[in-house]
Amino acid sequence: MIRVVLPGNLQTLAGAGKVVELEVRAPVTQRAVIDALEERYQALRGTIRDAQTKKRRPMIRFFACEEDWSDAGLDDPLPEAVASGSEPFLIIGAIAGG
Repeated sequence: MIRVVLPGNLQTLAGAGKVVELEVRAPVTQRAVIDALEERYQALRGTIRDAQTKKRRPMIRFFACEEDWSDAGLDDPLPEAVASGSEPFLIIGAIAGG
């Protein structure tokens, strides 16, 4: 099981708690995790990534094992600690200001 930590606004949309557990087939990649998340919580489709291009939305960031994975390839394998469920995959809403 993969653990995914959601920001408050996505928790509300999904009707889920802060941490959701998903069954993801190997290889565990960002694409596989987001696919599973959108399949289980269909209200999240188009909120994390563009529905057509599948690219991450600009104000969303992904973290795994305390590293920013936002610009990594969607099909790059996530760290083993995430794949095994010992560390969560974090989806974070970026903050902008000026």
